[in-house]
Order: sequence, then C-alpha cells, then structure tokens
Amino acid sequence: MLVQTSVSSLPFLGSDVAATYDNAKVVILPIPYEATTTYRRGCEHGPDAILNASQQVEYYDEELDRELWEVGLYTHEAIADTRNAQKVSSEAMLRVTQETVYKLVSDGKFVISLGGEHSITTGVVEAYRQANPGEAFTVVQVDAHGDLRYEYEGSIHNHACVMRRVVDMGLPTLQVGIRSICKEEADLIKEKQLPVFRAREIVAQPDWIDRALASIKTEKVFITIDLDGIDPTLIPGVGTPEPGGLNWYNLLTFIQRIFAAHDVIGCDVMELAPITDSVVSEFTAAKLVYKLIGYHAIAQSW
Repeated sequence: MLVQTSVSSLPFLGSDVAATYDNAKVVILPIPYEATTTYRRGCEHGPDAILNASQQVEYYDEELDRELWEVGLYTHEAIADTRNAQKVSSEAMLRVTQETVYKLVSDGKFVISLGGEHSITTGVVEAYRQANPGEAFTVVQVDAHGDLRYEYEGSIHNHACVMRRVVDMGLPTLQVGIRSICKEEADLIKEKQLPVFRAREIVAQPDWIDRALASIKTEKVFITIDLDGIDPTLIPGVGTPEPGGLNWYNLLTFIQRIFAAHDVIGCDVMELAPITDSVVSEFTAAKLVYKLIGYHAIAQSW
C-alpha cells in the first residue's frame, strides 16, 4: 500500500490515552494532501495542527458527561502526504485513500479522516461505497461552497469539484451552510433538485434542522465537514473563507441530531489551513473531532 509519509504524527489527545489498533473502535486518519488550493495554501499542515491542538483538549466532555477516549482511539500514520514538496498525483491520492479507508472500515473501525484539501473526500466516499455495495447512503456536506463544478482549473479532482464527483456516483446529498456558488452549480442544483440549506436561510429559519433532517431519505449517512462552512470568526484558518456560516452550537446541534436519527458510517474534517501565531482554528477543529467521536459513541451505546 502506498503510504506517502516519513513524518510521525502525534496521536489524537496524546499517547497517554492512545489505544492499540486492535483495541480501538475509532481511527483518526491524517491525509495531509494539498494540490489544487486556489486561495490560502497550507491545508496539507491541517492534520498535524489538529493532532497537536488535540493534546490540549480535555478528556472529559461536559455535555456528554464522560471521558470519550475510553472508547479506544487510534491515530493512523499519514497517507498521501504532500508536505516537504513530495509529489502525489490526484489519482494516487484517491487510490491510497480509498484503499486505506476500505481496510479500516472492513476491520470494523469508525474512521474520521483529517485533511488536507476537500478533494480527498472523493476517495473516502468511494471506500464507503465499496464497503456498502448496493446500499445508498447520504453524503451530508457542511461547507461554504457548493463544490459542484464539473471541473476547475483543468482538473475534475479539484477541491471545488468534490461534491460533483459524489453526485456523479449516484449518491444522495445534503448541503448545509452554503453561501458561495457559481452559475454552473446553481443550474445543477435546480436541475437535480439537490437539497441545499444556505447560510442566509439558516439564520432566518429556526426550524432548519428539522427540515434538513427530513430531507435525508437513507438510514446511513456520511458527514463531510469543510471547516469554511463554519463562521470564519470562529475558524479563520481555512483556505477559502466566506463571511457568515454556522455558529458552534448550530453546528453541534445539527450533527448530534444526525447521529441520533441515522447510522453515521464515517466522517471527515477538511481544509484547515493553520494561521501563524494562532491556535484558535486548529483547537476548535480538534474539539469538533472529539464531538464527532462522542456523538457516535452515544449513538452506538459504547
């Protein structure tokens, strides 16, 4: 298996609470890949920044009233690593991502992938498609951008095209927090009647979570979170920031209710681009990852 890294990552939350692979229920998968960034660069350093920041996250979650590390957390070595000027083609990235995630899922692990640019999600979703043959699942996307272009800057695997690749797979989608799309994307949304909950609508509609959940017609769900879907005053360290977006508690309430109502088969957290001399973005992202673990643990009665 192609593993493009020579750099060891800190385990999520720290070595004191890290489980062995065999004993872990949850695997954190760093994918520090960056090739098609179109504004701020640096998302290849996102996974390590999140893992480093996680060392400062309290083990005890005050909302869920438990120490979530006890479910068993294992941090995988990084794959598709473009740091230190390493060259990885989009095809190689997608192949190793699909192969790695499929192996982890086949071993019964709940996988949270950390990017890296959002194009990675194509490989992650393909792994779940192969792990669930003939069974549809909905890809729920939290994002500022539609990511529905057929191609961008000459590549169909640009980060601006990831949800188009998902739509082309024939999977149902739900987009939340959207506030920047091009005309091509707007036309596709209308043509295919894709469910989209725009940030400006969310602010004015208190029942948006109920309506968003009602639009999910499958039992199984995969959640992909581009961190620019969150208000940039909370997470400024992203590649393509947009004003507006979800606030922290809106986001957590929405995600918690998805876990409560559906079988969430996996998650990813993408597009953190660290800011020098600030830890706000990566720490918030690390807290978000811990929340994903917690909501899944509660849903599974672990």
